[in-house]
Amino acid sequence: MPSEANGPDAGAGALLKILRDGQARTRAELVQLTGLARSTLGQRLDALVSQRWVVPAEEAISSGGRPAVAFTFNRSARVVLAADLGATHARVAVTDLGTEVLAERAAEVPIDRGPEETLHWLQRTFEEMLAESGHTTGEVCGIGVGLPGPVEHSSGRPVNPPIMPGWDGFPVPEWLGERLGAPVLVDNDVNIMALGEHWAARPEADHLIFVKVGTGIGCGIISDRRLHRGAQGAAGDIGHIQVSPTLDVVCRCGNCGCLEAVASGAAVAARLREAGVEATGGRDIVRLVRSGNTQAVQLIRQAGREIGEVLASIVNFFNPSVIVVGGDVAEAGEQILAGLREVIYSRSLPLATQHLTITASDLGDRAGVIGAAVMVIEHVLAPGAADHVPGRP
Repeated sequence: MPSEANGPDAGAGALLKILRDGQARTRAELVQLTGLARSTLGQRLDALVSQRWVVPAEEAISSGGRPAVAFTFNRSARVVLAADLGATHARVAVTDLGTEVLAERAAEVPIDRGPEETLHWLQRTFEEMLAESGHTTGEVCGIGVGLPGPVEHSSGRPVNPPIMPGWDGFPVPEWLGERLGAPVLVDNDVNIMALGEHWAARPEADHLIFVKVGTGIGCGIISDRRLHRGAQGAAGDIGHIQVSPTLDVVCRCGNCGCLEAVASGAAVAARLREAGVEATGGRDIVRLVRSGNTQAVQLIRQAGREIGEVLASIVNFFNPSVIVVGGDVAEAGEQILAGLREVIYSRSLPLATQHLTITASDLGDRAGVIGAAVMVIEHVLAPGAADHVPGRP
């Protein structure tokens, strides 16, 4: 039986959606799945083949007699440019339509040097990586960018980002799109990390929370397998939830006792410096923890407990099946996870934690670029959008 997403009125994009699972199918099987007349399906399949979205499979499928040609999704039809820009460093990648990384770079790129200098670097890097991987800008179907601050997803413009001076309202999609000749999608960095982790590592999870612990703290929310951004794109900003009204630690938002002000990588590094231990950020903290520094271990486990206090309430409210912890500080591994689990399992309702998994990110540093690629792929290959994508140059 054809699904509602397909049926007699389905376009080529709906046909592509079926084939994106990677399984090769014959024309007869596609007729059965879509409910399309054989002649109509042939026209739409031919359109996808002419654009190289779909190609004949290497192995034919046959039930006897003359083999029937099978068709499959062509992951190499286009490439995607993906960037995860953090507070102090960036990771950039070129991927195919299955999120396989074809080229990748990481660099120290402070976001506070402003939008034009940062985006000029990104443009040059994308162009160099395309050349290295044997592709051209004409093969790029889209560009995905994650930024370390609030983003109005509909316009792709940052909104009052606290650690990004000069970025407020900057037209990132227009700036990059004009120079690279492809559509640009922009989102908050932790949102794309949640997308990447869900897509690549935990596609079976209907409800997932991705917590990034780095210079700041935030979370991405997957609800019913879809990213939840909220009314203004501010969903998941847990870093500014107050963890203790008695703490006089001032947060960069102006309030006191925020989670970010007491448990982020920047906060833990500041406490280590006060104790006479050299540390400037999350990577130093991880290095100290791995070397067995007692003060670093105690502070990072306490940071895990403080983050767990906030997440315990979220577990009771949202009831996720998985909490994934990523970001620089998460590389401390079991030390921060131990603190999280200690508080979440003791403070959340037993029913909410009955099947809850709390784990470190499987993708690590790659979660952001994979998620940025997923954001583009899902947009470009959505049934309605794919009906109007031009052919390959």
